[in-house]
Amino acid sequence: MKKVICALFAFYFTLHTFGQSEKKPIDSLLTNGRCLASPLPSPPFPFSDWCGGPVIGAPSSVPDYLTQAIQKASKKPWTKWNKVGIKIYGWVDMGINGSTSKMGNTPQSYDFIPNTPVLDQAVLMIQRDPDMVQTKKVDWGFLVNGVYGTDYRYTSAKGYFSNQLLVHNNIYGWDPTQIYGLIYVPQVAQGMLIKVGRFISPSDIEAQWAPQNYLYSHSLMFTVDPYTYTGVNITVRLHPQFQFEFGVHGGNDMAIWSNSAQPNGSLMMRWVSKDNKESVYGGLASIGSGQFKNGHDDLQQLVVVWGHKFNERIHMMTEAYYIWQFNAALGGTAIYGPVKYGQGGGIGPIIPGRSEAVGLVNYFQILCGPKDYVTIRNDALNDVQGQRTGFATWYTSHTIGWSHHFTDFVLIRPEVRYDHAWNNTSTTPYDAGTRVYQFTAAMDLCISF
Repeated sequence: MKKVICALFAFYFTLHTFGQSEKKPIDSLLTNGRCLASPLPSPPFPFSDWCGGPVIGAPSSVPDYLTQAIQKASKKPWTKWNKVGIKIYGWVDMGINGSTSKMGNTPQSYDFIPNTPVLDQAVLMIQRDPDMVQTKKVDWGFLVNGVYGTDYRYTSAKGYFSNQLLVHNNIYGWDPTQIYGLIYVPQVAQGMLIKVGRFISPSDIEAQWAPQNYLYSHSLMFTVDPYTYTGVNITVRLHPQFQFEFGVHGGNDMAIWSNSAQPNGSLMMRWVSKDNKESVYGGLASIGSGQFKNGHDDLQQLVVVWGHKFNERIHMMTEAYYIWQFNAALGGTAIYGPVKYGQGGGIGPIIPGRSEAVGLVNYFQILCGPKDYVTIRNDALNDVQGQRTGFATWYTSHTIGWSHHFTDFVLIRPEVRYDHAWNNTSTTPYDAGTRVYQFTAAMDLCISF
């Protein structure tokens, strides 16, 4: 065991020291607007900065392919709109998987229908980002979007056209996932951003949107944690290396006017090293009473994400969380529609007292060229009482995938994956409750516009 530990440390420090940059004053490193130089090339990677909410001081990176096309084909009204900084863009993502399961890939998410091609996402974004590089004047922004496809099932929130899922269990549907306004106030500390509306939960490596992920499929821990909140979130920058955020919201995946909403708070902090090769982002994403109410979860979450860049070719990101709530139902939020692909059928038995889940995932990326990278993902989920998946068991999954950009607009991501449940042979969460394991080979095609 000592030899193994020593070998692991030697491997870590070999990767860490290879390609290290010399130390420089902080001012000389502010090459990304008012921020440290971005650690990752994007493309091919889905993002250039470590996760951790909006990076105050960085220039907007919103694509404007469609906006430019509209402007060229239009006259004054569109030209004036574009001068204000409003951009329109989107993507279509479709995929297919081959699976050892026949009746459903659940608890695997997104590519949950086995051996069938699907339209995962068709998304249109209308967005304006405030100018957070400048420090003289208050600025504003907004984002409005919607998603159509099978993936609406995961972003769907009670009170936002949610009967498609919660009542009818439709395979395809539409969800208005993000509807929020932004106010940027540069006079507070080194900049403050106020977000009001419905927004994506801030704490994951993975994202709801296809172009913003390393792989096509998602980890088990991402599958069962919060997706969106409705409320107010405030981000304050104190230093190029440090910012924090706090807010209030009505609970995960529900509108504040739904009969399940409850007040929750959040407090998150983001730190990056001086060379931006190290990042830690974490805190309480949601804290409140945590009572399962009217058939819906109110998840409480303590989470931390660590990013590390070994050199110009290799980096990794690791996330861990602890989730809990009280008097939850087996399997979580109820889908009252008919059972399809292992989902639906109404509310499960109530679990008295505290229910817990622990998740861990590691993403390891190797840059192969300007258009390619390989990802190795290992993750684990301990659904202690079965509140998240309906089965009280440890899960693990192991995935290797390749991402290739044909152009800036066209991306494919083939992958292979193995999942297993470990408690005992009678715990069979896969293939509609008949197997302890699952093997899938999958690929998606994402076309941006």
